[in-house]
Amino acid sequence: MLAETSASTAGLPQREASLAEKLLTGTVSGMVSALSEGRVSATALTQAALQRIDDHDGLYNSFTEVTSVRALAEAADIDRRRAGGETLPPLAGVPYAVKNLFDVAGLVTLAGSRINRDLPAASEDALLVRAMQAQGAVLLGALNMDEYAYGFTTENSHYGPARNPHDPARSAGGSSGGCGAAVAAGMVPLTLGSDTNGSVRVPSSMCGIFGLKPTYGALSLQGMFPFVHSLDHAGIFARSSHDLALSYALLHRASHDQTRSTVDSGTLSTDISRLRIAIAGGHFTQGNPEANAAVQKIASALGTQQMVELPQAARARSAAYLITASEGAQQHLQRLRTRAADFDPMTRPRLLAGSMMPAAWYIGAQRFRHWFQSEVAKLFQDVDIILAPSTPCSAQKIGQDSMTINGVEMPTRPNIGMFTQPISFIGLPVVSVPVQQAGGMPIGVQIIAPPWREDIALQVAAYLESTAVVAAPVVTRVEAAC
Repeated sequence: MLAETSASTAGLPQREASLAEKLLTGTVSGMVSALSEGRVSATALTQAALQRIDDHDGLYNSFTEVTSVRALAEAADIDRRRAGGETLPPLAGVPYAVKNLFDVAGLVTLAGSRINRDLPAASEDALLVRAMQAQGAVLLGALNMDEYAYGFTTENSHYGPARNPHDPARSAGGSSGGCGAAVAAGMVPLTLGSDTNGSVRVPSSMCGIFGLKPTYGALSLQGMFPFVHSLDHAGIFARSSHDLALSYALLHRASHDQTRSTVDSGTLSTDISRLRIAIAGGHFTQGNPEANAAVQKIASALGTQQMVELPQAARARSAAYLITASEGAQQHLQRLRTRAADFDPMTRPRLLAGSMMPAAWYIGAQRFRHWFQSEVAKLFQDVDIILAPSTPCSAQKIGQDSMTINGVEMPTRPNIGMFTQPISFIGLPVVSVPVQQAGGMPIGVQIIAPPWREDIALQVAAYLESTAVVAAPVVTRVEAAC
């Protein structure tokens, strides 16, 4: 972890410092209310977050840069505005962090790579970072990830693995592993990441938190280092469905020149009586028992056992792989020619293979994509929500190269996203909700909606949260990594 400077709560009154620490591991709305009522300052919240990062992240390795100078300046500005009687924006004083593929002014946009260290520092923030600042949120830093977002485990050879707060010997998922670990460990309540094939939903599942991958194009990618243009999504991690809804509503408006989405605020209805909910069958039942049990738990709570099958979902996953490899390699052709040895050993072979892929394969994958999209759209004529596992298993041990899924041994890293890839392949909005397993690691369930219906996916998540079927408790214990 790299920090500009250290900051602690030592200079604060004990009562305010204690409240800031408590609020930090709660909800965004709780923080905002306490600040607007004058019970806590933005500076106190920021110092509590910086202290928590200092105390915990040496183990979890979720941050690659801590922007403490900027954070304290932004917090001080919020406190000045509150003292002056200004009406504060909706995220005033809320600490957050971003995956290190977002441009942050003054920082090199690493995108998890060694090669990018040689780039100049970003001259301005990414659009979503600017939007968060405009809404009063306080940026605490940049977060660890798989190199160039090409992975599902955040076992980065340049910056080390992001470790799972539930068990530091296990993966936090990827490619936005630092985002998931930072939220699960209570270092920040919100993080921004990206999802191309599952990079929000996989860490959300493994770290036991809420994650939103919105409809393709719903959130701006301006100022984000690209991976696969036709599959890249920006996404959000949080510890509650309401926090996801609030941040998504604000970021969507900023991305589309104040155009309102179906999600207007963090206030969500929990009335799901009119929603037609089904379970994805076929391909999506091929996970381990804990994955299927998590889906059944959610389905039972929602009162449904109706099954639907996404036609040729396994083929959709294969087509997503082809598009990912081809477009991803295209982004890096010059780097592959001149600096192949500087790539992460887990990334380089896949990019090299993609660079040699026949154009006919790519074209065929795109044609199939259009067919698959139209077939899934037909399903949504009869149902409103489809449930599926987020991952085929809970978090695997760091360094574990193979895993057994439904009795079949397979490579770990390419197969963690077997249930997320067919969904992002056609840009559908998804909320991953955390199911806490008794005596075990958490695992996620995807709540999948039709395009631009983030509102109903979040509504179902809010209902499940209100009935305590899903929850994202902060992991408070710190153990030595195995």
